[in-house]
Amino acid sequence: MFVKCPQNPIYGGPATGTLFDAYVSRLEDGRLRMDLSWRPENALAVAFSDDGVSWTPPRITLCADPSTGWEDGVNRNCVVRAGDKYMMWYTGQARGYSFIGLAESRDGLTFSRTLSEPVLFPERPWEGASVMNPCVLYESGVYRMWYSAGETYEPNVLAYAESRDGVSWRKSPINPFFVSEPKNEFERERIGGCQVIPHKKLGYLLFYIGYKDIDTACVCCACSPDGVTRFRRYRYNPVAAPTPGEWDGDSCYKPTALYDGRKDEWLVWYNGRSGGSEYIGLTTKKGDLSPDDFI
Repeated sequence: MFVKCPQNPIYGGPATGTLFDAYVSRLEDGRLRMDLSWRPENALAVAFSDDGVSWTPPRITLCADPSTGWEDGVNRNCVVRAGDKYMMWYTGQARGYSFIGLAESRDGLTFSRTLSEPVLFPERPWEGASVMNPCVLYESGVYRMWYSAGETYEPNVLAYAESRDGVSWRKSPINPFFVSEPKNEFERERIGGCQVIPHKKLGYLLFYIGYKDIDTACVCCACSPDGVTRFRRYRYNPVAAPTPGEWDGDSCYKPTALYDGRKDEWLVWYNGRSGGSEYIGLTTKKGDLSPDDFI
């Protein structure tokens, strides 16, 4: 079972304003990197940590550029190290629509847009007005993207696409590949932002947002042999749910997860909301996940 960190929220407060939709990865030197959205600055930012609890102050990596016509605001990004550069897929929003763009960096701190136009945009009926919250893995010469689609306020479904260069994407013909399960109260309304993680025994783990209703969200988990089909949900879902009266009393949003083999521990960060305040917290589980944990 997952247990919330007693120091929660571990990142953000009145001084920073809303920090949300983090994406955590481990660097070659062992440190943790958190890419995140910084609402008051209308920008994307990065922070670093040795233990996953104490983080450096946020540093802006990319600001919104309204002149493009599709990114009056930027948020919900992921960053992948690709050879000698960093590639960032991010969400741009304007006029009630959301799109996915691409930026690159040599140092991982200052990013420049690769193109002036989105690399992914809503075009299918089930995508509605928005594609957002990209999660990208690079495997066997292919960029694999999992993303959310649907309404702009909160998306409805998860979808999948592949690319050889990270720019031109082919959307899967079986999209949307993951939808809400009405029998599960914690995700009966819709599902949203995810992170996908390869796992030796389970194939791929999918950490995602489940919505009980449009304003009440929690963190959930599922597994799949290929990351796209034959999903089984975690029998102990939700991984993180709102705690009434606490900093995350209204909703627990966008998870980002990492397994620490040295401590034999799963760490899942998420942004919690109470009223208009939204910061980042952590929940952990001792021991690895196993096939028996999924149904």
